[in-house]
Amino acid sequence: MILLLKMMTLLTFANTATPTATTPAQTLKYTEADFVEKVKEEVTKKIDDIKKKSVTDLTKELVAKEAELKIRENELKVREEQMGLTSKDLDQKIKDFDKKQMNFIGCIDQNEKKKAERIRQLVSVVSGMKPAKAAELLSVQDSEISVKILAELDSEKASKIFNLMDKEISARLQKQYLDMKR
Repeated sequence: MILLLKMMTLLTFANTATPTATTPAQTLKYTEADFVEKVKEEVTKKIDDIKKKSVTDLTKELVAKEAELKIRENELKVREEQMGLTSKDLDQKIKDFDKKQMNFIGCIDQNEKKKAERIRQLVSVVSGMKPAKAAELLSVQDSEISVKILAELDSEKASKIFNLMDKEISARLQKQYLDMKR
């Protein structure tokens, strides 16, 4: 409180002290005696103001400030709890998301394995066919699947199948086959 009084006194003194400089271009200077005198005056004013207030008024002010501090403290505790809950919720959501992501990735991997198994089955079926029948089947099949099947076949059988296909279809599949090998 004394520090507050000193600061207020300094501000008041700075605004009301008489300068010792003779010209306006020079900086204002105050003597130490002027400063000490002004500080004493301000402190005396503040003490008189406090003396004029009754003890009950001062007590009421203190109780009000204490109540205000308790309210702020409670608000801060509530905020801290909310932040803690929010952090826990976020951690749980991240864990749930990771689980879902792993399940999703697992499903994709499982689907890829099943697709590869089906391709292997088709390769065994096509490898047992005559080249003309295989060329007819692979010409109408989805080009991506046809290329995967041809890639798994013996190169001699694949070349016979390519030769028996329509030239445009054969060229398109051969280009996809070459792109796939890269």
